[in-house]
Amino acid sequence: MLDNLCDVPGVLVGHATDPDGLTGCTAVLFERAAIVSVDVRGSSPGTRETDRLSPSGSVRETHALLLTGGSAFGLAAADGVVRYLEERGVGLDIGVARIPLVSAAVLFDLVVGSPDARPDAAMGYQAAEAAASSNFEQGSVGAGMGATVGKVLGMEGAMKGGVGSASIHLEDGLVVAAIAAVNAFGDVQDETGATLAGPRLDDGTLGVTAELLQEAAARLRWGRNTTLGIVATNAALTKPEVHKVAQMAHDGLARVIEPVHTTVDGDVVFAASAGEVPAAVDVVGVWGARMMRESVLRAVRAATGVTGIPAVSELDHGG
Repeated sequence: MLDNLCDVPGVLVGHATDPDGLTGCTAVLFERAAIVSVDVRGSSPGTRETDRLSPSGSVRETHALLLTGGSAFGLAAADGVVRYLEERGVGLDIGVARIPLVSAAVLFDLVVGSPDARPDAAMGYQAAEAAASSNFEQGSVGAGMGATVGKVLGMEGAMKGGVGSASIHLEDGLVVAAIAAVNAFGDVQDETGATLAGPRLDDGTLGVTAELLQEAAARLRWGRNTTLGIVATNAALTKPEVHKVAQMAHDGLARVIEPVHTTVDGDVVFAASAGEVPAAVDVVGVWGARMMRESVLRAVRAATGVTGIPAVSELDHGG
């Protein structure tokens, strides 16, 4: 067992990272086309090909998902994933061609590194090429390279976010797993409800976003925050059931990020059925939310600080 998203058979994960520009992307490929849906809760999302994932969408299969930095520019990285899959004959067969179906969501990291450094098609191809069913790096890598959290006081008080993943094996062979790219406006709270990563005050302690929000509201910047997530399972689910899992997975974000789903967040969660194990949708949804919460915690705990933006591990309280 790997204890990450790749514990779901047929799910491959790969990163592409720009450590100089402080951005990157994370590709999730399905060896066999998955049934995927999505739930968007933040008010400032950036997405590609998410309308077809609605429960009423007529096309059931999805071949890959992409989580990426670079704001709207980063959506171009999905073209590289498409090209990688097309070269290998993967896609929806329409007779004259096979069309790889790749949905994507972005987070905003342009103010962390170079604003000119954005994931492009070459980086998307690199992430897809690196995708494997194995342990993969967590923290400041891939889509989490430029991710930050706790920005109510501005970037000068922010802390480092990142990518995290977790999984669980249940009875009868059921596997539920999640991955999160954490670039939240709000605080990340630990298992006790204390602030693990949040806005840094002048005295070096951590503030509470909810308590600072009223004074800072006039300074909020549109769309500079987003947590992206994917829940994957080997359960055999219908498209409406997968959509319900995506909805329930947002509960995991709400348990660990506070506040979440704000007007300046673009929170997006995908859910994917990539197997044939019989399972009740509520069981998958409950554990999907739990794995999403754990993924967020792992993301910030594994993160590495950059100049002026420390990670949890670099603070006296962190661990």
